Amino acid sequence: MRARLRELYYGTSETSQRFRFALIGFDILTIGFFIVTTVLPTEASLYGLDYLIAVLVALDLAARVATAHRPASALVQPGNIVDLVVVISLLAPLLFENLAFLRVLRMLRLLRSYHLLKELREHSRWFRLHEEVLRSSVNLFVFVFFVASVVYVLEGRRNPDVTNFLDALYFTVTTLTTTGYGDIIMTDTLGRLLTIVIMIFGVALFLRLAQTIFRPAKVQHVCSSCGLERHEPDAVHCKHCGETIHIRTEGA
Repeated sequence: MRARLRELYYGTSETSQRFRFALIGFDILTIGFFIVTTVLPTEASLYGLDYLIAVLVALDLAARVATAHRPASALVQPGNIVDLVVVISLLAPLLFENLAFLRVLRMLRLLRSYHLLKELREHSRWFRLHEEVLRSSVNLFVFVFFVASVVYVLEGRRNPDVTNFLDALYFTVTTLTTTGYGDIIMTDTLGRLLTIVIMIFGVALFLRLAQTIFRPAKVQHVCSSCGLERHEPDAVHCKHCGETIHIRTEGA
């Protein structure tokens, strides 16, 4: 059984590749589900889906730990700890209701999973061509969502203006974009300190992440000698082989 699982998770056969693509699809669906349910009122009908996802995540976690060379060490890896927290939050929605924001950490597994991203790079040329923009977009999204989660957890029961996650997300976006309508404000000391941190560090990071989306650090240009596709915007020679390259620019 362990050998079969290792083949599915790390093998190179067509079946293994399809299995790992299915894992990518499962991650995307669960992330979408978590995002949608955070802005919806809690409904008993959603608990069934929570339990189903919890079982599937737990099975995936158990399989990854079982196939590791050192299962005990694998269990305490950050990504696996995140999945364990997600499973707990899904199986105990009443007891851990205020920790539901931890579901968003499931995104980090999709971002940081070496094997899943390796499959995307190896089998999708479109992903390789747009990898920097896609990574930056997802990083920006996760950053905004994580900050909103912190706001919701710290202020959800303290601030009458923050009654649900959507309020926290709205406050986060207006603060990070320096819009600041003022209809949702932090009235307590903790909330004001949090706002200061967001304005000092969050705005700068938000702008940096947004810049990498609209103005990537590297541009697409195929080197005629070695085939390297990504170069610095002002590059004159290919960093890989030294061949002279002519990258189109907008001019001085």
